Amino acid sequence: MITINPSNYLNNSLMDYTYTKRVNQYLDKVLSNQGSLTEAMRYSVLSGGKRFRPTLTYTVAQSFGVNLDLADGCACAVELIHAYSLIHDDLPAMDDDDIRHNQPACHKQFGEAQAILAGDGLQALAFEVLVSDIQLSAQTRINTLQALTHAAFEMAQGQSIDLGVASKIIDIDTLKDMHQKKTGALLGCAVKLGALVSESCSEQDIHTLECFAKNIGLAYQIQDDVLDVLTPEEILGKKQNSDADKNKPTYPVLLGLERSKSEFERLYQQAFNDLEALSVDTTQLRVLTLKLQNRKF
Repeated sequence: MITINPSNYLNNSLMDYTYTKRVNQYLDKVLSNQGSLTEAMRYSVLSGGKRFRPTLTYTVAQSFGVNLDLADGCACAVELIHAYSLIHDDLPAMDDDDIRHNQPACHKQFGEAQAILAGDGLQALAFEVLVSDIQLSAQTRINTLQALTHAAFEMAQGQSIDLGVASKIIDIDTLKDMHQKKTGALLGCAVKLGALVSESCSEQDIHTLECFAKNIGLAYQIQDDVLDVLTPEEILGKKQNSDADKNKPTYPVLLGLERSKSEFERLYQQAFNDLEALSVDTTQLRVLTLKLQNRKF
């Protein structure tokens, strides 16, 4: 059982708010003038979202004593990639969802063609944000670009697997591989970006963070599968049981709800164990992981 000092939890909640406000301001700035796609891009990025990924980036960076100005570009870029993926996931040719963040999905609001282009624009903009961040050294920018491009490609592979296995019987290893690519890769990238902007993060710490990220990435998606079954639509922000309605294989379908709950709890516990090996104070990361573990939507 993980216990957290209440004062640390309160301080971290205030920090989460600061991180969310910070990345929202940065996103608002970079999305202020994107030509004919501005409205659709701003609609999809700025009208909702939990900002877990940029919060992870900021939290890791701050754990290693990084000035947050150096992490702004990375936090913004990872959220732009996430937003693009949601627009495309919702399309009729993909997951075919009409609601996102309790409002019409981008393609329902602006039409399918404009939604596709808005997603394309957000993906390109993410890389422009990274390459234009002159506060980072050239090598750090190369490293962050490599990390984000790899995660974006893994995410696309995961979506491809997801589309290919609908209405099929698959084993748990295939489902795990799909989740680690579709969801885990970008969460892992958010963690890695926070480490890459730090000059004090050792190779051993980076390896430990990769293990941590892999565990929370898979735990997060299994938890999503469970919440998709249990959470009312008005809280979930999208249609309940949408995966089951599309005959998609999920952890609850393959393992049942209780075993699925046990599995994501086990993975979160392993993530806490990973943090014990880091060379820095992990209080913020532990509190954030606990918040992820206890989320209801």
